[in-house]
Amino acid sequence: MFNTRIRVPEQATAGAFVEIRAMVMHPMDNGYSYTTQGTLIPVDIITDFTCRYLGDEVIRVRLEPGISANPIFTFSLVATATGPVDFEWIDQHGTVTTATATLTVT
Repeated sequence: MFNTRIRVPEQATAGAFVEIRAMVMHPMDNGYSYTTQGTLIPVDIITDFTCRYLGDEVIRVRLEPGISANPIFTFSLVATATGPVDFEWIDQHGTVTTATATLTVT
């Protein structure tokens, strides 16, 4: 499990678009870098990112080795009701990192 940073507005008006930000701290090693001792660093990447709002999928991203370290995603969704915004990152080894925030709709 990796360190995550998510930003979801504390409150939103029903029907309004809100900006969501999500970042996971991950090296995203592409398999082309070497250590200072000359050893190849193996590929180690996050392969999938998914966000769900009220249980419905909002965004799904498939990541490739060309993505930089600590990938950040910014996107919008329509606030319809108060509920959870769930985030999920999966790396190539099957490790799942999750985070949740509550969006309050008035």
